[in-house]
Amino acid sequence: MLVLKIVSPEKIVFTGEVDSVLVPGEVGQFEILNNHAPIISTLVEGIVAYTVGSVKTSFQVLGGFVSVKKNEVSLCVEM
Repeated sequence: MLVLKIVSPEKIVFTGEVDSVLVPGEVGQFEILNNHAPIISTLVEGIVAYTVGSVKTSFQVLGGFVSVKKNEVSLCVEM
């Protein structure tokens, strides 16, 4: 399981455990799964999606940053 925290300048969008996260990176979308290598990347306009069990949630972002370290994923996004 991954621990995901999504924040925007206005509010905390989501905090909780997820199975996967799909983000719009500068060179294309990429998926973050359990035990992903540490990474820091900028995000471009696109769709962020996360999956918990069989439920997939997605929303539009204008950009931001993602950080992954030890199964903790932090997204700072502009919506």
